[in-house]
Order: sequence, then structure tokens, then C-alpha cells
Amino acid sequence: MRSSEAAEERRNRSELICPTRRKNRLSMKPKHWFSRLPFSRLTYSRFTLSALCLLLLAGSAVARKAKKPSKVLPASEQQTAPMAPGGELEAVLAKMNKSAAGFKSAQGDFEFKSYQKLTDDTDTQKGRIYFQRTKGRVDAAFEIAGPAPKQVVYKDGKLQIFEKKINQVTERQVGKNKSDVEAFLSLGFGASGDELQRDYAVKMDSWETVDGVKTAKLDLTPKKEKVLQTYNKIILWIDPERDVLLKQQFFEHSGDYRLAHYTNMKLNEKIQDDVFRLKTNGNTKTVKPQ
Repeated sequence: MRSSEAAEERRNRSELICPTRRKNRLSMKPKHWFSRLPFSRLTYSRFTLSALCLLLLAGSAVARKAKKPSKVLPASEQQTAPMAPGGELEAVLAKMNKSAAGFKSAQGDFEFKSYQKLTDDTDTQKGRIYFQRTKGRVDAAFEIAGPAPKQVVYKDGKLQIFEKKINQVTERQVGKNKSDVEAFLSLGFGASGDELQRDYAVKMDSWETVDGVKTAKLDLTPKKEKVLQTYNKIILWIDPERDVLLKQQFFEHSGDYRLAHYTNMKLNEKIQDDVFRLKTNGNTKTVKPQ
């Protein structure tokens, strides 16, 4: 009788414990890439941030495959440099002000690395970036390569993602947040030093050479609460002489971060108009999340 009661108690305990374990395991499973896109978890009132994340870090939100976690990125890619002598920040911002006046476009290659602290895992994606400013308007496009190719376009206040593999476009209007979105997209691409200081508390970490170019490593803390809620720090490696970005890193409160590395950048060269048009066909499905 005692044996029967003990067995029953073990079964009851198992029923209580197992669902919890299953729930915990599910919570740690990799999410589908779309569920990790910022606009799928933020409200419309915070769409400014979602557009930023999507366009600057579109490739870092892909699904995480079941694999052995990789190691954290080398310390050389993180914020370990000592502070530079005072006075250099003002010189860098002044050069950015001067260069911003002549900035029209930038195009080149990118590599996005997305680090997730919970699983100690890093994803990498590569592709092409196109960015232009014309008559006060900002257009941006990403062509993401790999097994699940995507085209991401921001133009005329509209954000679009074309998933070529499933032949589907996800589309959303920026609306009243347009000016904030475009200011964020200009971060490191034609933004002036004054604009940088308007939106961020800016510190000069050091001078670092990236791909043979002397860059100013700037440490930014967002002033806008909408941005600060997600990113507590942003680091730019910028060439102030040309006002162009070479590296960019976003740090989240959770310990996750996104690192973008831009190479083969060409400035103020003609960008073909079709870069900012989706390569869809008659069978492409369009969805518009609310």
C-alpha cells in the first residue's frame, strides 16, 4: 500500500514539474526570424525604433538553427578602448558637419553579426547596402544573401521586406514617425555632428584603424526614451573626413548586441533606381501588419 501511494505521489510530482520544464525549453527555442523583427514586438507608437532595427540590422534577425553555440566576438570588436584626450570629439564633430553638407549617397558590402547572450550564439549574414539623401529625403535598401535571401527597402515613408524564398512582401507605413526614422537611418551615413549631439550623448573613445582607414570610435547613449528602452549604447566607427560609417554596434540591456561592418564603400556615385524597387512578380503575396 505504501509502495502504491509513493508511486502515485511521484506521478503527481512529475505532472507538476514536466510542464514547467517543457515551458522553459520552449522559451529558449530559437524563434522564427520574423518573430524577432522589432515591429513584430513593438507597438505602432514605437515604430521609429522598429524601422531603425529592421533597416540597419535586418540580416541579424534570422532564425537561429540548432547548432553548438559559438563564442563571444573577440574583445577587439567590443568597447574596450581607453578614452581619448579631451578636445578631439569637438574636432571630429566639426569635420562631420563639414562633410555632411556634400553627402549624397553611399553603397557597399555589409556583414552583420548578431550575438545572443542567453545561448552564447552568433549569427552572421552578408549582403549589399544602398543609401541616398536627395532633396531632404532618405532612401535605404539592403540585399541580403544566403539560403533565405531578402530585399529590404525604405522609400517614401514606406518600409518593405521581400522574402524571396516564400515570395512574400511585408509592408508598413512609417507615418508621423518619418522624420525620426530618417534621422536614425542617417546615423553614420551623412548625419552631421550637430545632429548626432541632438539625439545622443556622445563620447570619444579613441582613434582606431578599420580596413586601413583612421576612424573615430564614438560612444553614443540615446537621449530618446523610445530608443533607450531597447539600446543602452551604440558605438560608431566613423571616418569623419568622408562622414561615412565603417562599423556600428548596438548593445541591448539583455547583453545581446548587433555588429555591422561595412566595406568597399563608394560615396556619391550614381545608384540605379531599381535598387529601391522590390523584385517581385505577379504571384507575390503582400501582408500589412497592423
